Amino acid sequence: MFKTIEVAKDVHIHTRVTDQFKTVNFSLKLRRPLKVEEAAERTVLSNVLQHSNAKFPSTASMRMYLDDLYGTVLYLDTTKKGNEHTVLLNVETVNDQYLQHGDVLEKVLELMHTVVFDPNFENGVFKENIVAREKEMVKERIQSIFDDKSRYAQNRLTKLLAPNHPASTSANGTIPAVEAITPQSLTDTYQRMLAEDAIDIYVVGDIDETKMIEELKKALPFGNRKSSFEKNALPKIQPTDSYVKETQEMKQGKLHIGFTTPVFFKDADFPKMQIFNGIFGGYAHSKLFMNVREKESMAYYCSSSYSAQYGLVYVMSGIDAENEKKALQLIDEQLTAMQNGEITDLEMTQTKAMLQNQLKEALDSARGQIEIYDQYKDLDEDFNVEAWQAKWQSVTKQDVVDMAKQLHKETVYFLSGMEDVK
Repeated sequence: MFKTIEVAKDVHIHTRVTDQFKTVNFSLKLRRPLKVEEAAERTVLSNVLQHSNAKFPSTASMRMYLDDLYGTVLYLDTTKKGNEHTVLLNVETVNDQYLQHGDVLEKVLELMHTVVFDPNFENGVFKENIVAREKEMVKERIQSIFDDKSRYAQNRLTKLLAPNHPASTSANGTIPAVEAITPQSLTDTYQRMLAEDAIDIYVVGDIDETKMIEELKKALPFGNRKSSFEKNALPKIQPTDSYVKETQEMKQGKLHIGFTTPVFFKDADFPKMQIFNGIFGGYAHSKLFMNVREKESMAYYCSSSYSAQYGLVYVMSGIDAENEKKALQLIDEQLTAMQNGEITDLEMTQTKAMLQNQLKEALDSARGQIEIYDQYKDLDEDFNVEAWQAKWQSVTKQDVVDMAKQLHKETVYFLSGMEDVK
């Protein structure tokens, strides 16, 4: 799918030549081990780099220049995968061959260089007023989770289920960690990122591959990494509580449940777990949706998700407080039914079709192609669509039963309204 070359130690360029799109898409990913304090520093850093550099010191000047480049989109963000923390620089621009004067791509590469390597320093460090502004923005982003009760409940469940674990560590860090950031500490983090992070540079479009690789090496001149990026084994999940109920000023209750499974992303049984989750609660035809939400009208919503990087399955539902016990019982019954082999041919067929459609839809965009490949390249095999479709198709009902039997309920978290407290 992508051609990969190593241009320096732990620095890789991944190219995909295709005439599928009229744009050229870039994605720069800088990775290092996930730590709370560094996550906060790197998230503030991504904000600072996006909104100010030596050439375009203000957000307005940067935005005007992007508009001049035919509406080029450029943004930075942070994310996590397993026990890795990643700073992202994503860029989408028009392909020069569709323009009368084709020099946009060159200017975009120059801009990427400016954003990464030419920061807006004062006396060798980031400017204090800019750092302070972006710290406030990140704090607001972290604080916003408290306004979304579903996100809040999921966050609380994860912290109870996997305390001090990458699964419960936010890619944004914590508010105290953000508050502790100084211009000097942020500068140190920036320099460490450039020198030590493992680097992946992606490009998708109708390009001259050889020429593009050379231009990327000039625009993003990362040298050998000072130390190899070691992917440490994930710590064991050790829940603090099996059941926690909390109350807030709200109407709809949030019932969230965490299960562990021994099946992770890199395991051979991963495709089987994908099928299991789809039938359990992943789609609108799933048992949780059809039986808990539709048939019994017990929940405003009820679904499951599979976090393969951490070996966790979550059930999320919105219910009235008085229905808590009944909802828990119904959710348990759906899992028991699957463990007993109560799975229809239609459920199997629909789930396999949904997984295939999701994969096809993701590959309809350049960004989707980058993200799919970036995820699956960690496997010990070359990724291709046909191979994964074949894996899903080969999954049997007994395989799904086996996956269901390996689930273990660990933690139940219920967030209820104050008026429901008796």
